[in-house]
Amino acid sequence: MKKSHIIAIGMIAIAIGLLISLNGEIDNYSSFSEAELTGDKVTVSGHLSKDKTMNYDPAVDPNYFSFFIKDKSGDERKVVLLAAKPQDFEKSEEIVLTGKMQNGEFIASDMLMKCPSKYKDEEVYIKSKA
Repeated sequence: MKKSHIIAIGMIAIAIGLLISLNGEIDNYSSFSEAELTGDKVTVSGHLSKDKTMNYDPAVDPNYFSFFIKDKSGDERKVVLLAAKPQDFEKSEEIVLTGKMQNGEFIASDMLMKCPSKYKDEEVYIKSKA
């Protein structure tokens, strides 16, 4: 076999290995009940419950923001984001959270807001310090 063929086969093997390893990292959206059962870090997608209270007081703690989200299965839970409240948070159409359940609350480490726009959909990504 030529040296170039051996290198090509090696590159293909590395590419296949990378694809297999990345396959485990692809997250599907979970529900709050699944997050509670597993106790692991999961990704939950849902809509803001605008009829419930939001708690953000930057004078007391600028890195504590709590609100309620209803996930795709209709389960509504309190979410705590350990970061500042994003601008135009109430206008978001969909919110994608990454975190885990603790004591009945979803502690979010990351948040992605999908906001409506006149011309195109905008996404705002928030990463907490937790």
